[in-house]
This record gives sequence, C-alpha cells and structure tokens, in this order.
Amino acid sequence: MDKNFQEEFTQIIKFKPPLYKQRHQFVKDLVEKYKPKKVADLGCADCSLLRMLKFCSCIEVLAGLDICENVMKEKMHTLSPLPVDYLQPSERSLTITLHHGSVAHKDPCMLGFDLVTCIELIEHLEEPELKKFPEVVFGFMAPSIVVISTPNSEFNPLLPGVMSYRHPDHKFEWNQAQFQSWALETARCYDYSVEFTGVGQPPTGMEKAGFCTQIGVFVRKYPQTGESVQSEKPTEAVYKTVFKAVYPSLKDEKYLQNAVISEVIFAAQIIKHRLMSKHEEYGDDPERKSKFQPSVDCFSDYLGKLVGEKNMEPFVSGNEVYIPLATIFSFPKVNRLCGTFEKLCKLIAGKVTLSSDGSAVMFNIEHENEDN
Repeated sequence: MDKNFQEEFTQIIKFKPPLYKQRHQFVKDLVEKYKPKKVADLGCADCSLLRMLKFCSCIEVLAGLDICENVMKEKMHTLSPLPVDYLQPSERSLTITLHHGSVAHKDPCMLGFDLVTCIELIEHLEEPELKKFPEVVFGFMAPSIVVISTPNSEFNPLLPGVMSYRHPDHKFEWNQAQFQSWALETARCYDYSVEFTGVGQPPTGMEKAGFCTQIGVFVRKYPQTGESVQSEKPTEAVYKTVFKAVYPSLKDEKYLQNAVISEVIFAAQIIKHRLMSKHEEYGDDPERKSKFQPSVDCFSDYLGKLVGEKNMEPFVSGNEVYIPLATIFSFPKVNRLCGTFEKLCKLIAGKVTLSSDGSAVMFNIEHENEDN
C-alpha cells in the first residue's frame, strides 16, 4: 500500500528495483515456490499485486479485499480479460474477485485459500481491528501460508523527511523486536511456524537497522479439517463484491471445442496440402503412385510412422480428400487437448465435415478449385 508516498522518501537511498516492486517480487517468488491455487491479497488497494499474480500459471483463484472501495474501482478494469485471452484461452481456469470490507470481519468468501498476503496492511489498522486480525486471518481463514510485511521503524532515521511515521494513515510502526514478538505469539496461538526476512537492504555499515520492509512468512503446521472450517463459517456474507472476472479457459468445454476444431482443421489442411502436392507430382502413373506414402515429417518422425499404417493413410477419391481422425489425433496438441479419441469425436461432431462413417475429415477439392 501507499507505494508512491513511501518511494518519495526513499529516493536518496535509491532502492533498485523500487521497494514496492521488491515486495511484490518476494510474493511472486513465494508463489513460484509453493504453487498455491487460491491466493487472497488483503489490503489490495490499487490491485497492482493482483495484476502481477494473475500471470502465475499455478493460480486459479485470485481475490482482493480492501476497505477503500474507490481505490479498487480505479484500477479494477486492469484485471479484466483481454481480447487475446479469448483468442488463445489458457489451459488453466482463472477467476478474479474484488471485495469491499474490513479484515476485522469474517466472510465465508475468504475460506479455502492456500496463500494470503498482507502487504503493508497491518500498520493501517486501528487497535480494535488489529486485535481481531489474527483470529480472522489465522483462525478463521486459516490458509496454508500467510505473508505479512510492515515498515521497520528502525530504518526510519535513514529515510530523509520521515519525522514520525512513513505515511499519515499509519497507526503504528513496529521495530524488529516488536514485530517478531507479535508474529511469534500469533504463530503460537494458531499453530503456525514463522520465518523473518525483508526487502530493502540497509546501507553499508548500518546493517543493525535491518530491512526497510520487514516480512514474516507464516506456514500452518497442521492441515485444517473440513469440520473446523464449517464450525467457524458465519451464516451471512459481510463483504460487498465489487468486481468479478472469469477468464476464458480450455476447462470450459465451449472454449475447448473451439480450440480443438481449430487444431483439427489446421492439421488436416497441412496433411491435405502435402498429399495433394505428392498427388500432382506422381499424377496417374500406378507404378509411381505405389511408391508414394503420405508424409507429415514436418511434425515428427513419430507421426510419419503412424501415417504409414494403412488405416491412418490420408487418400484422394475423386474430388474428395480424406484425412483419418486417427492421424489427426496423433498430433501432440490435438492429443493433449482431447485426451481420448472419443473426446475428439465428440467435440468435432457436427462442426467439421466428416466421411460417412465418421472416421475421417473430408475436403471437396472441386469446390476449392472453383473458388480459386
């Protein structure tokens, strides 16, 4: 939070990259290490951390929470899918939701997350909110991992212009001992372990000041049971949802079908082109045609061997070209998208012109020649 305000005071020290980017990179590195599927950012403000995390391929659910609705609304459009996301749907699903509310309140929409981040948040909490914070985050939400960052007051004398707190909205700023004491007690109460680190190295000779931003990484010691989650769940939602985006995904059958149809037609056209080139080269000479076996070596030797099998050979009959589905299914991308040959047949049924027995993609070259 408040990255512009804080960076104003750190220009002389010149953190490279800027301190807020170092905090975000720290979270990203943690995501790459632990591969969480569901991540919530408490105190998400302008959604800048969420914008970075949406590109992490392991994440399928992102949620943001902030007490200031207007700040979220200013930037929430940057979390919406782009046209390219619809043209090339990802193999993973991704849903992003923003909520307006306080971290001092419990809401069932915040259950089930693997990682919860609280970046430069706790120092903005009034004392009653801070007292409720551990129970909400560690007791109720109980994610596998919690990351909390907060200013280190011991570093403040090194920041020009900082007379008291780094931001006028800060209710407190802890030194290293205060933060660690609070974190260790919180971890003990809720069965977490905690490790301390930070970003923003102090100048040479001032190492005792510690990191400019101190960070605690909490890891839950024991898996949370479904019964404990259910017993804590409130009956009513208290947060207001202000934004929700569901990204196109190949896990959605309509997007998967479009992708499969596109790949099937692409593969069939490539094979047909090579087949017709050979067909024109050898003409009607039976002896020369007997030497021809269609090849798709532009893809792989493996596929060339498959096409060599009789039941997988593409062929020309009159004005029609037949490309066996078994050959098309052998293409790595088609195979990966469909999983099974039966799935392939189901997805293209009624969408691609097939032979009468449904075993091959069929092209009418007479019509194509007329168009040309």
